[in-house]
Amino acid sequence: MSGIDWPGLLRAGLGGLGLRPAQFWALTPAELALMLGNPKAVPPMNRARLEEMARAWPDGEIGPDGEMGRDKEMGKRNGDNRRDRRD
Repeated sequence: MSGIDWPGLLRAGLGGLGLRPAQFWALTPAELALMLGNPKAVPPMNRARLEEMARAWPDGEIGPDGEMGRDKEMGKRNGDNRRDRRD
């Protein structure tokens, strides 16, 4: 036998995903796996993870013009030696 759980895959594809039989059989194994989701995959980002990342890598401050300011240290590291102009 092939070791593939065809009844389980059919239940998941036809019942769980709502595919028609022709759609199910037209899928490649990779497409079906993508649609079913990989249980070992990284979970989608949630609010707590977003906040954790924002604390770890904060954006620059928002200036009076409403635009995100440049990180002056980052500019120096990248060789940016332009002077700020105030018009």
